[in-house]
Amino acid sequence: STTVFYNVIEPYQTLQIDLQPPLSINRVLQDGKPLSFRKEGTNAYMIALEKQQQKGKSESVVVEYSGKPKVAKRAPWDGGFSWAKDKNGQHFVATSCQGLGSSVWWPCKDHMYDEADSMLISVTVPPNLMDVSNGRLRKTTVNSDSTRTFDWFVQNPINNYGVNVNIGNYVHFSDDFMGEKGKLTMDYYVLPENLEKAKKQFKQANDMMKAFEHWFGPYPFYEDSYKLVDAPHLGMEHQSATAYGNEYKMGYLGKDWSGSGEGLKWDFIIVHESGHEWFANSICTNDIADMWVHEGFTNYSETLFTEYYWGKAAGEKYVQGIQKNIGNDVPIIGSYGVNKEGSGDMYNKGANMLHLIRQLTKDDEKFRAMLIELNKDFYHKTVTTQQIENYISEKLNLNLTGIFNQYLRTIKVPLLEYKPEGRKVSYRWINVVDNVNLPIKVSFGKDEQWINPTTEWKKIKLGKWYDGKTLLVNKNFYVFSKNVLDSIPVKK
Repeated sequence: STTVFYNVIEPYQTLQIDLQPPLSINRVLQDGKPLSFRKEGTNAYMIALEKQQQKGKSESVVVEYSGKPKVAKRAPWDGGFSWAKDKNGQHFVATSCQGLGSSVWWPCKDHMYDEADSMLISVTVPPNLMDVSNGRLRKTTVNSDSTRTFDWFVQNPINNYGVNVNIGNYVHFSDDFMGEKGKLTMDYYVLPENLEKAKKQFKQANDMMKAFEHWFGPYPFYEDSYKLVDAPHLGMEHQSATAYGNEYKMGYLGKDWSGSGEGLKWDFIIVHESGHEWFANSICTNDIADMWVHEGFTNYSETLFTEYYWGKAAGEKYVQGIQKNIGNDVPIIGSYGVNKEGSGDMYNKGANMLHLIRQLTKDDEKFRAMLIELNKDFYHKTVTTQQIENYISEKLNLNLTGIFNQYLRTIKVPLLEYKPEGRKVSYRWINVVDNVNLPIKVSFGKDEQWINPTTEWKKIKLGKWYDGKTLLVNKNFYVFSKNVLDSIPVKK
């Protein structure tokens, strides 16, 4: 059962609750009295509220439901319940439901724009197992049949897909992180056979927390702790209970998506999924169409983590390396109002767009201050892409409208055409949106300098040192370049 507490904004007498088949709602109660309901479409249940609803009042309903929940086909991407066994034959169970919706396993108002402001999660499991969910463990109850019920309480707002269940024969160890808001509990729940590996690998969680508080400000959920939990799938950013399944390897299951070597210096799941605590869990979008706010910033957090520990050149090497993974197939922003996300380019292209904006800022500390203020001003809020775009432009005092339109709403990559003409070079942008303002750094065989191309040809006069053919675009700008005297476009 789920008890849903709600505030009456308008005094309607119908309440919608979502639940996906093969689960179904059996009974709904308000103040102990059964209510009638009808099913509309596949997932929506319309509950008839008999009690007169009064604007401004807080009410609740108890929703009882049953059935065998959907089994995940390819968790965490195609989620539901993952039913597995550990090496000792013990049950190893987890939920994942991003995109699919949390109504795949519990009844709720299944929309990102409205988060629960707190949550009590109670799970009963066989006596040899335990459940780990979001927030802090409030109590454990041993029942008359020897099963155990674990009560977890989430004190902060939480998005629906961030709610999770992890059931296993877990062992627990912990650490403390002395952060910007004091002592943060770092809890780790792992299978017994992974304990020694986890004690070594999970030291990176403290490193991650230190780097991300530097770049983004305080961890957003001190009250609910931070946890890493062994899972039978790769991993997911479940709020304050990050699911971990990276096999205790560096990189992404031992691979470096950037091809630079930098991505093998750290555990991808610890860094990436934890970055979502700031972007996805604290700052959450109203519509999945704007999910670049979750994934673009979090993907860029990988670069910032690398830079924090191995220097700026290492970070740049990493973010430049992931450019090769950009497909430019469909726009990053999806279709609104129909639960449809955009291109997977929201990860790598989103990160490179942010990195490009950082170059335009010409002030790393100003850029970092913007990230910190962004997390402060949108702390625990749901947002639109327009709010985020406007905020970044205002804080950095840059006209970024064209940049956002170019990289988020089209698949066109700006192409710099140039023509060497003796000691002069002509250049212009093609493949750009209207009114894009995109200055870039280039070198003409000598020191770098800024140029500000438009869609009209411009010409620059160079000194005797110029070799009459070289123009290199700084690799921190995700653009293409082409010598119009050559027949084949050349990437920067």
